[in-house]
Amino acid sequence: MSRILIADDEAELRGLLQRYLTEQGQSVRAVPDAATAAQLLARERFDVLVLDLMMPGEDGLSLCRRLRGQGETIPILMLTARGDLVDRVLGLEMGADDYLAKPFAPRELLARIQAMVRRQQQLGAHLGPAGEEAVRFGDFTLYPTQRRLERAGAAVEISTVEFQLLRALASQPNRPLGREKLLALAHGDEHGVSDRSLDVQVMRLRRLVEADPSAPRHIQTVWGLGYVFILEPGAQ
Repeated sequence: MSRILIADDEAELRGLLQRYLTEQGQSVRAVPDAATAAQLLARERFDVLVLDLMMPGEDGLSLCRRLRGQGETIPILMLTARGDLVDRVLGLEMGADDYLAKPFAPRELLARIQAMVRRQQQLGAHLGPAGEEAVRFGDFTLYPTQRRLERAGAAVEISTVEFQLLRALASQPNRPLGREKLLALAHGDEHGVSDRSLDVQVMRLRRLVEADPSAPRHIQTVWGLGYVFILEPGAQ
């Protein structure tokens, strides 16, 4: 059973989702605004936050950005009445893990929530009992559960998509990963991401962490399979 927090100002939708998810064996709290959601997150543990983009007062994007800035690592699924690609990209850049446009089927929401929980469990299993072990490579240190990347002690700006990919690679260091396996670890089983998109994400990540992206030391290509993340502790 997963603990789910829903923040949405539509009372009818909150009630519908709370009833459906509860019937499916989930533990659900539903609140009408960002302020109440933030208060609950400060004192209780939840596995997933379902967050509406447009709410009176503080909107979902603002709360998402604030939570990530505070080091909150809960998986966030963003809901919006607008299906525009710009809104989706903006939500992901603010730190959301997934995105669902209204109207949607409650069953699809449940499937996405379950995929997010599975992904967290898979990554945690590879990163130690609490998933808190720092991963060091070259000048960089990755803090998987804190969504933080540092270079020589200074924070590095990294998008949500790039962070998820780096965290997935780092979860199985020195082990070649096929494209489909890597996509599932980074974005969930029902990711809908193409091989070409993955290659673009890898290219961007290399520009961020490699001294020479054309001759990568850490994120290397395994021809005919996918990629492998090579650890070099203490390398300069």
